[in-house]
Amino acid sequence: MLKPYAPRVHEMMKEVLMNPNAPGPEIHYYMIRGGKDKTNITVWETGTVGGEYIKTYGHYHVGELNETYHVAAGEGIVLLQTRKVGTDGNPIDNEVETFYAIPVKPGDSVFIPSGTAHLISNTGKVWLVMVDDSPVNFEEVDPVSLPGHADYEPVKKMHGFAYYVVEENGKPTLVKNPKYKVAPEPEWLTPEEYSQKLTPET
Repeated sequence: MLKPYAPRVHEMMKEVLMNPNAPGPEIHYYMIRGGKDKTNITVWETGTVGGEYIKTYGHYHVGELNETYHVAAGEGIVLLQTRKVGTDGNPIDNEVETFYAIPVKPGDSVFIPSGTAHLISNTGKVWLVMVDDSPVNFEEVDPVSLPGHADYEPVKKMHGFAYYVVEENGKPTLVKNPKYKVAPEPEWLTPEEYSQKLTPET
């Protein structure tokens, strides 16, 4: 029988936290995966860990894979980053080409194109609930917690994204991750502005 549920526990999240020694909840977020047919649901806990808002681990996609996230409840910030590519044609993990921060609320959707890493933080006072259409191959060893289409290693290697979403005077702000050699200034966009950036008018 398929087991579509998986939690992301604090011990694993330490790998990508700004302050890995800070105490946090036992479970940072919950995943229920149904794939493209049933869709997938992610539920974030509220609060902060060492000043950093509860977030997903973050990952790049393996191969050509787009997905769209829809906000069902709560408020958050979607972080999107792309890597620079070396002369050998391979991405450089510690050099970021683009970095976007997109605040979202219920009813918003964010399209994530292939090659773009994504991470989402819960900056609200209630659970953040999002629905996405990423495929799931339930034949894999751990398709719910560690699906084969997701590459977590570059994010683990860099201890997170190029910027952390932290609470400052009760509001979210971004703090640079010093492990990145190159990272542009974050570009704050609404979901609509980001969508227009992906499909510029000709």
